[in-house]
Amino acid sequence: MEILSEIADKIKELRKEKGYTLKDLADKTELSVSFLSQVENGSSSLAITSLKKLVDAFSVPMTYFFYSMETHNYHVKIDEQKSFKMEGLPSEFVRLSGDFSGRSLESMIVTIPGGQKHGHKYNHPGEEFAYVLEGVLIVEIEDKEYLVQSGDSIHYPSTMPHQWRNPLGSPVKILSVITPAVF
Repeated sequence: MEILSEIADKIKELRKEKGYTLKDLADKTELSVSFLSQVENGSSSLAITSLKKLVDAFSVPMTYFFYSMETHNYHVKIDEQKSFKMEGLPSEFVRLSGDFSGRSLESMIVTIPGGQKHGHKYNHPGEEFAYVLEGVLIVEIEDKEYLVQSGDSIHYPSTMPHQWRNPLGSPVKILSVITPAVF
């Protein structure tokens, strides 16, 4: 929960730095004043979609909330790779990318449990590359489905509506590289 507390502190700090009241921030993000207050006080978790609204309102990169921009960590050792989950997604993530200002890509290991979808169909700026390490992945891009098996890869513009799905009963493990960096 330490990360959530740090994110909450940074949201409150940014809001005050920008001179926003909770009501101002609610108007800019379409999130309720009570929800924002709970987030700032650490009594409510934050979905990635809500965090994205805050990122846009504050005009900061997503990385602002996760890592110090002063850090220059190019080498990510295996014992530093921690798995995490995001609210609303069944998937587990392990961040592999280094940490330095100005970076433009994000690399992760994503594990999707058997029979699960990785979120809903959406699009965003940038590109996505996925290499299936173990299992089978169905990637739907616009209205076409691609069966991506272990050892296969797929690379596409993420501006096109897309969604990942694990059709099997066992987990699928994917090396994912996306632009722009999101964490």
